[in-house]
Amino acid sequence: MGAALAQAVIDYGHHAIVVSGPVTVNYPAAAEVIEIITTEDMLRVAGELFPDCDGAIGAAAPCDYKPLHVSDQKLSKTGRPLQLELVETPDVIAMLGQRKRPDQWVVGFALETNDRRFRATVKLQTKLCDLMVSNGPEAIDSTDNHVELLDRDGSVLETISGDKPHVADRLIRQIHQRLIHP
Repeated sequence: MGAALAQAVIDYGHHAIVVSGPVTVNYPAAAEVIEIITTEDMLRVAGELFPDCDGAIGAAAPCDYKPLHVSDQKLSKTGRPLQLELVETPDVIAMLGQRKRPDQWVVGFALETNDRRFRATVKLQTKLCDLMVSNGPEAIDSTDNHVELLDRDGSVLETISGDKPHVADRLIRQIHQRLIHP
């Protein structure tokens, strides 16, 4: 979805900067791609870039959790259960939503498995986004997507289905009409 959004942004005449984790995706040649590894890297880079941007679209799915302790050596079998402790990672889109200026905008993505619209609306409000795109896990590694674009109050602005370039074009058109040239 990120590559399709980057292409749609370029097609609408804007400069696209993509902050991407280690994925096997071919981004548009005209996009500036900054590769990162961790959610903390994404937070840092996005925080550095955002002040000079008109807006941000959070289509990435960075890890929500990371191990509390990371071993620097192999963990050998002991015959006993291993307990894994996880801690939340920082929320990149929430940070951008908190830092945006009045002339900036933030659009988030909410990938949910149940209560999609409700959970997306909660994320929209708690992360201070201007719009939220709700989709499901079936979008992962698929050529197609089915999304609902939610307004600030949680109302559905548009339901979009089709291949990812079509969905991206419709989303960027809505962003253009509602946030860039209202």
